[in-house]
Amino acid sequence: MRNLKSVFVLTAVFFALVSLTGMASAQDFSVGMTVQDLSNQIWASTATELEKLVEADGGEFTAVDCDSNAAKQVSQIENFIASGVDVMIVHPAQKTAVEEPLKRAMDQGIKVFSWDEKLKNSNMNWVIDNYELGRMIGSHAAKWINEKLGGTAEVGVLTYPQIQILKQRGDGIVDAINEKAPDAEIVAKASAINPIEGIAKTETFLQAHPNMKVIAAIGGGGAVGANEAVKAAGKLTEDFGIFAADATDQELKAMMNNEANRMSVLITGDAEKMSKVIYGYVQKLLSGEEVPQNVYRELIPVTQENVDQYYDEKE
Repeated sequence: MRNLKSVFVLTAVFFALVSLTGMASAQDFSVGMTVQDLSNQIWASTATELEKLVEADGGEFTAVDCDSNAAKQVSQIENFIASGVDVMIVHPAQKTAVEEPLKRAMDQGIKVFSWDEKLKNSNMNWVIDNYELGRMIGSHAAKWINEKLGGTAEVGVLTYPQIQILKQRGDGIVDAINEKAPDAEIVAKASAINPIEGIAKTETFLQAHPNMKVIAAIGGGGAVGANEAVKAAGKLTEDFGIFAADATDQELKAMMNNEANRMSVLITGDAEKMSKVIYGYVQKLLSGEEVPQNVYRELIPVTQENVDQYYDEKE
């Protein structure tokens, strides 16, 4: 009888070990992520938060930066295919360039999550209506022009037509300003996607147009740089306004300090929230659950009136 009990105990231990081994192997997964530009604070912070979530579940996470270069991004995708990642998160620099390599990835069973672009060769597209986002930015800039500047102003636009979705966003900005502040004049446009470019392009704006009072930007990188350039040029006044998207920590802190950043559109939420949303979909893709082909992200305008709801002082 005692021997029989021993057999039952050993059998139970065996199956428990098998079960635990199975759980461990189920968590053995890898996620590769290629991003347009990791000098953008919101993109970089989201990648950092995603890494924490993946590694906490026993997975491996790799994020790379393509410097908004389509050829470089295609090479990164090919490397992820060769390494056999389970899920690929792609933030396309050029939509048409990534379709073919992503088709090969999907043919090999890799799940593809597209961030900010509607792709054909993806399991899911997490997207923005970029023209409407641009109109939201432009509408807030126009409201500032009408309320603070009597309806007339010289305006600069920091756009990024190299990437189609950002071109759409820039078009929305321009259309909304022209429609809602018809006496304002857009006197300068330039490409800027990160703070360094934002500083350089805004310096040029202010030198050529010293009476400029409004800058609208497609993203937080350019807007952060614009704010620094405005301060350095001694142009920061109560009626100078910068309007953008991303609502990065730097933009929100500038709003709290009554600097030139007056409004930025928060897209989904901060990096921590964005990473949780993305990882939730990654988990569904890994488990084989059905997900919508296209999911549109929430757009939340953050201004000096509501910034305290969204800015978390981390110092």
